[in-house]
Amino acid sequence: MKQGIYILFATLLLVSCSDFQKALKSEDVAKKFTMADELYEAGKWSKSKRLLDQILPKYRGKPQAEKLTYMHANCSYEMGDYYIASYHFDKFTDIYPQSEKAEEAAFKAAKGYYFNSPVYSKEQKETVEAIEKLQLFVNQYPESQYLAEANTLVKELDFKLEKKAFEIAKQYDLITDYKASIKSFNNFLLDFPGTSLRDEAMFYRFDASYNLAILSIDQLKEERLKDAIGYYNSFKKAYPNSELMEDATKMNQELEQELSTFTKS
Repeated sequence: MKQGIYILFATLLLVSCSDFQKALKSEDVAKKFTMADELYEAGKWSKSKRLLDQILPKYRGKPQAEKLTYMHANCSYEMGDYYIASYHFDKFTDIYPQSEKAEEAAFKAAKGYYFNSPVYSKEQKETVEAIEKLQLFVNQYPESQYLAEANTLVKELDFKLEKKAFEIAKQYDLITDYKASIKSFNNFLLDFPGTSLRDEAMFYRFDASYNLAILSIDQLKEERLKDAIGYYNSFKKAYPNSELMEDATKMNQELEQELSTFTKS
């Protein structure tokens, strides 16, 4: 029984492939249209797109062009080719701004940019572009059914930029470029006032300032000790119950002890 089912399935597959190849080679545009539509509805994106590539130019200016243009863009989207999909969805919304598919196309164009955003450790040009595209979509369609998802994607991308900036500042601390680390963390706290990494950022800013003070030459040490204690006080005021407070307090005690030698002299 199972063998019979396998044979039937294989036969249908061969027939389907044969029909597709015939349509692909055919000069009958209507036949290609029908086959492309059937393959699209069946989720056969790659095959449908191959036929759409052939017939789309022949339908330009005709009533079917709108549907075919959307299908063509969506095939790339479903195949994960987001650079191409976003380009074609943007083109679709430019040509058919009044289409019932315009909102969906605009969202998928923006979401395509989101998918192209790399991990936070890499260059974030695509991330910035994705945020801009999604924000434009939100501004254009403030009542959209995709609004909640768009806002979620923007938050995720924003955090990626935060994480990138945070790790750069932290890296300066690790390579003992403490001045650069302090400056980077100050910029980070200004640029991302609502960040979930604020607790850690304020601690590592203090940590960098602590190291800078402890390792300073005598002529600069007193001022830097006072600066570091100031960063500690800011951290303690903002996050008195932080898990990092115990370490910070021990470091601050050392700073106070060092500073006392200047006051006594």
